[in-house]
Amino acid sequence: MSSGGLTPGDPLGGGKPRPERLPAEDAAERPPATDPTPGDRPPGFADHPPPAEQPVSPEPLWSGDRPAAPERPVPGYTGPAPPGAGGLGLSAAGAVAGPPVLAGWWRRVGAQLLDGLIITAGGALLLVAITAPFSIGFFASDEVGTVAIIVGAVLALLSVAVVALLYAPALMARTNGQTLGRMATGIRVIRTSGQPITFGFAMLREVAVKTLLVGIASGLTGGIGYLLDVLWPLWDEENRALHDFLVNTRTVLD
Repeated sequence: MSSGGLTPGDPLGGGKPRPERLPAEDAAERPPATDPTPGDRPPGFADHPPPAEQPVSPEPLWSGDRPAAPERPVPGYTGPAPPGAGGLGLSAAGAVAGPPVLAGWWRRVGAQLLDGLIITAGGALLLVAITAPFSIGFFASDEVGTVAIIVGAVLALLSVAVVALLYAPALMARTNGQTLGRMATGIRVIRTSGQPITFGFAMLREVAVKTLLVGIASGLTGGIGYLLDVLWPLWDEENRALHDFLVNTRTVLD
């Protein structure tokens, strides 16, 4: 029986004090936590947050929707470069040299003049070698002297023609587009397709087109055809002569 109406939990009572509530009991009586409804969630709260270690696929190296990289300008061209001109050039030894740069008009003229002198000198040497055994007695009389002059002129033309026929193609095939005159001026002829200069292609460019075709056109026009072929690189965007259009070549710095 308790004294003075005190309960067991009172300090002055005789009973044992009531123990305090343990945290575990509070947690057990608490209702379980639930996620707020989508309407009650604060802005930016994701409905389904991604897992902590979600694998991320690497970005593809190329996508069809991605715009292509801008085309880099090729030195020496004010417009789009021809096929193969913006690629890697090859030197005579086959080493990578970089994008080609168009050669100027004066370099081309200088190379042409030097090659003309070399061809003339080679033709003269060939003429001497051919006529030396038969030159004795040609000028013994006026009649024989006239024949000798005519024969000598024909042989001279033939000698120069033979040297000119073989000089450029043989050297260009061996050096991939150069002659002695082009070596001296630091230029070479290249094909826009990127293919090497072969003997047959050099014959087509230097003999069939540059010499015969332009020569015939020049003869029919009183020299205007040859003059246009030589001067055309001055106003062409890619420094092309007329024969370059026909065989699709460019003259570039070596």
